[in-house]
Amino acid sequence: MSETTNQTASAPEKMEFRTELKQLLHLITHSLYSDKRIFLRELVSNASDAIHKLRFDSLDSQELLGNDKDFKIHIRADEKLGTLTIRDNGIGMTRAGVIDNLGTVARSGTKAFLAKVKEATANNRPDLIGQFGVGFYSAFMVADQVEVLTRQAGDPADAGTRWKSDGQGEFTVESCDKPNRGTEVILHLKEEEKDEFTNTYTLQQIVRQFSDFLEIPVVLEEEVEKEGVSKLEERILNDQKALWLRPKSEITPEEYNSFYTNLTGDQEPPARVIHYAGEGTVEFRVLLFIPSKRPPSFDYGEPKTGPRLYVQRVMIMEHCEALLPRYMRFVAGLVDCPDLPLNISREILQHNKVLETIRKDLTREVLKALRILKEDEAAKYRIFFDGLGGVVKEGVREDYANREPVAGLLLFSSLRSAPGDKTSLDAYIEAVPKEQEEIFFLSGDSEALLRASPIVEAYRAKERDVLFLTEPVDEYMLPGLREYKGKKLRGADAEKPPEEVAEKPPESGEFSNLVDLMKKWLPEVADVRLSTRLVDSACCLVTPAGGMSAHLERMLERMGQNDAPRGKRILEINGSHQAVQALRGLAEKSPEDPRLALYSQLLLDEAFLADGTPLPEPGAHARRINDLIARDAAR
Repeated sequence: MSETTNQTASAPEKMEFRTELKQLLHLITHSLYSDKRIFLRELVSNASDAIHKLRFDSLDSQELLGNDKDFKIHIRADEKLGTLTIRDNGIGMTRAGVIDNLGTVARSGTKAFLAKVKEATANNRPDLIGQFGVGFYSAFMVADQVEVLTRQAGDPADAGTRWKSDGQGEFTVESCDKPNRGTEVILHLKEEEKDEFTNTYTLQQIVRQFSDFLEIPVVLEEEVEKEGVSKLEERILNDQKALWLRPKSEITPEEYNSFYTNLTGDQEPPARVIHYAGEGTVEFRVLLFIPSKRPPSFDYGEPKTGPRLYVQRVMIMEHCEALLPRYMRFVAGLVDCPDLPLNISREILQHNKVLETIRKDLTREVLKALRILKEDEAAKYRIFFDGLGGVVKEGVREDYANREPVAGLLLFSSLRSAPGDKTSLDAYIEAVPKEQEEIFFLSGDSEALLRASPIVEAYRAKERDVLFLTEPVDEYMLPGLREYKGKKLRGADAEKPPEEVAEKPPESGEFSNLVDLMKKWLPEVADVRLSTRLVDSACCLVTPAGGMSAHLERMLERMGQNDAPRGKRILEINGSHQAVQALRGLAEKSPEDPRLALYSQLLLDEAFLADGTPLPEPGAHARRINDLIARDAAR
């Protein structure tokens, strides 16, 4: 609706659409738009563009405005006639402009354009934002006839033009009187669409969803009967308060909180607000919110991800996944970028350098905001992390470029922290001796289980810390977190023993008979060895170098992946423990004693239980305990 060419009006005439336009009409009305409500967004956006064009032109020609300086976009539904009308007082069009704009699409070459649309995938359809024709034709998704009345600003009242078409192959153009400048689009709705698109509540919802922040008021005209007299009343549908376009210094916390609540439905104030303007080769405005706790939507299936995308206040996408990495799906808000290329339907972004620039910038700002929250408001960050830390951890594995900054945001329970408290990787590194080159961790089903594990006895004795990884996502994260700030991460239950160990056990030669016999009686383990890591416990299980942790094996089994490879583990025994020393004596004295097999199996069962691994045969374990009780009681 932005054509300004002034040509003399001609007599009414019937014309045919170009062949290519017929094909494109069919494509637009049947294929390109996934949501037919988009038509109203397109027509309202066109009206807004027309008003902005007139505003610009009137800077040099004030006479174009006349006495009509109150810019509005009017919407009126007539349930009886089955029509929907969108009217503006913008720049308008001449007769020649109507024929040019509404009979032709992509004047640089319609055939080439059509070929591109047909060949394109959802990710690379050509850009046509700002070209009136394409968005206008989305009206035929809901209307079986469309009528356009228009007059260019500055032209006389009798210089109006009426355009009409059913979208099938022909259109008519004729001169008409039009007292007011601008354009009026009248949709004669299809029978099956009348109930929905003459419903004022539906129209209000569509405008608020897609055009709520347009600078121009979008007004709904409603006929109201009072005291037997019908009267036309106007109700503004859009909010018009584009908070992200205002300076931060002018916005109160209450305004941010209200905007966030209206956007998300979350009644709690956000933990952090990110509001800035990106400048340089790409200009864009950003208003993002980090929630204070886990949003309710995360507990009801996988939430839709990505901030809203606006172009000059018009919402193009409700959830633009391409704007932020998936692990930041808790971030709500919007980005307004007038320079961002979009596809023909304004629904799918073209993946290009502009988008990559915005994504990198947003990711950096979100990480910065989380870091500041963690450092300056630890209690608030703890609440956030308790609810969403598992989501943040995904970033260690998925965002290689920001792996270390994401890791710096993580919190873990640990051996040296009080139960229920958490520490960070940075705090861990600050507390370790200078000579310690590794960050030790232990994964399991619960903090209580890991605190009681025999694996951590040596660390506790030497006042060394071990991070406890108790969430399922930790196993997914670990391959992406091989080291942090120069210190490698290593499982405390790994085959290679830590150097900060307990007192060394007696020489292995004294236990060689027992070790050999236990290997014989316990074929389910990879090896039996004397331990350098145990203090109070008699035994423990460790993972061979390069093997899958027991915790990960258990997780895979719970997920039904029973065909995943399972590895045998190493049984370590504590040569200083009384029970192991008693077994050593029995092995030396009576290597054929059947009790050796019984006691060896009991030690392995003990190691399984301490590890959190379900016993392979609980019934057999119970019988072994009962036999032991009966034998001891009979003495």
